[in-house]
Amino acid sequence: MVGIALLGAGIFAREEHLPAIQAAPNLNLLAIYSRSQTSADALASSAKSPVDVYFDSPSPPSGKSLDDLLARRDIEAVIVVLPINNQPEIIKKALAAGKHVLSEKPVARDVATAQELIGWYRSLGGSHAPIWAVAENFRYAKSLTDAAEAVRELGGKVVTFHLKRYGFVREDDKYFNTEWRKTPNYQGGFLLDGGVHFVAGLRLLLAAGGEEVTQVSSLASLLVDRLGPVDTVHAVATTASGATGTVTVTFGTQHKSGLEIEVVTTNGVVNWNPRHVTVVGKSERDYEYDSGVKAEVAAFGRSVEAGTPDPLQTPEEALGDLRVLEGLLVSGGQLKSVV
Repeated sequence: MVGIALLGAGIFAREEHLPAIQAAPNLNLLAIYSRSQTSADALASSAKSPVDVYFDSPSPPSGKSLDDLLARRDIEAVIVVLPINNQPEIIKKALAAGKHVLSEKPVARDVATAQELIGWYRSLGGSHAPIWAVAENFRYAKSLTDAAEAVRELGGKVVTFHLKRYGFVREDDKYFNTEWRKTPNYQGGFLLDGGVHFVAGLRLLLAAGGEEVTQVSSLASLLVDRLGPVDTVHAVATTASGATGTVTVTFGTQHKSGLEIEVVTTNGVVNWNPRHVTVVGKSERDYEYDSGVKAEVAAFGRSVEAGTPDPLQTPEEALGDLRVLEGLLVSGGQLKSVV
């Protein structure tokens, strides 16, 4: 069993990561940290068994700081579920303390920050360093992994592809009403925080067909003022072999919703949405909704036990998602390399 701590006590930590840790047969939750004692205590009260609580505010008594948590020898790994801008500092601190880390996506606020962080990590000692994994739960959702397998089995050359995601963030949305998302101090707002999932899904399906997005040309816009700086991108994307496709992601369309990725090859078509996979003219399958977090967390636990990083969780794989997403945000109609 791997002794683990959960760093963060927000919505996603409470609703997804805590249940995922408790469901993993190879993980033993020992501690919870949050910036505030109130939120740490609240999450700890939801745990199935007693856990120790650490916090920053109010000023913690001796033995209750994050540094104290990271000094514990029985805690081998941590999961970092904190605001985008706060994560790099905590990731570095945990890795420097010798802890294996699973940190929430995106890998960083922008490509430059991610590259600096990855460079620092790779300087720690290669195979002797703790594992740093970046969480992208879409890569573990059953419907999406089955769709990727369908693309592989279909074979042929990728001809074109389409990512379409329409949605609307309401004023009473639980995520919108977290202060760091309501006033984002990072590029893209919800397009960075949420849109990186959809880019990861597209990249997974294209990789199954032997392809990778290498260039994008996009226009970003703002449909709903409170969702600034931008909430919508429309783009054309190109792969290494020259196949072109389209990308539309918006969080500002009140009367249209849905998520779909389609990959067209010379041998056929695979169409995915979170609850349905179709190999056109051949098969269809329905799915219960699966966030992928339980499988993702269990995979991290196995990688720690084995001492081998999961290839779907490497920082470089997460950087690939961020490169495409940042390209979509900054292209301004110009052709932008994303490799």
